[in-house]
Amino acid sequence: MPHEFDTAAFLDHVAALLHDIPTGSRQVIAIAGAPASGKSTIASRLNEHLNELDAGSSALLPMDGYHYDDEMLVPRGLRPRKGAPHTFDVGGYASALGRIRANDEPWVAVPRFDRDLEIARAGAIIIEQSVRLIVSEGNWLLLKDEPWPTLLPLFDHTVLVVADMETLTERNRDRWVGYDYTEEMIQEKLEGNDMPNARLVYERSAQPDWIIRT
Repeated sequence: MPHEFDTAAFLDHVAALLHDIPTGSRQVIAIAGAPASGKSTIASRLNEHLNELDAGSSALLPMDGYHYDDEMLVPRGLRPRKGAPHTFDVGGYASALGRIRANDEPWVAVPRFDRDLEIARAGAIIIEQSVRLIVSEGNWLLLKDEPWPTLLPLFDHTVLVVADMETLTERNRDRWVGYDYTEEMIQEKLEGNDMPNARLVYERSAQPDWIIRT
């Protein structure tokens, strides 16, 4: 059974793991969870915590950087489901992760998703060769539906961030309020994409090594 942590205990646990990764070696921790579950916040806090303890030891690899662009999604009628499993370049993410694990280049550049512009910015994150722990986060990293399971062998540690559906609904609603949407538009976002994605994460994710409840 997965071990359950609160966030503070999780940060301390991974910090202890980092201490045991020798210089020149590298591990990857995958943090999955529903939209607005807190996974991105936890991943950022972990990355900051590790680098405070040992500068340059950790780097973030957000899965969101591998969103397909709207120029691909719109003609295929997929734009309303942007963020669903089939709207990501899984192969591109896996390829970058393979390069990162090989660690035979001075650095690897990876994209970052700009939520305000709704585009992925290529080469926005540089992962240096000296980094020993890669913290990757995204909704679908543990999804059991093809082609996502091809990623599991690339992860050394896996985490699922869990929140109840009522909390997720409130948090996702709060995200859209800031965009000056009507109530009808917010409901369409919630019921047409956000909450179906949330349910799918918890119904179809592989069993993680660790669970964090938020």
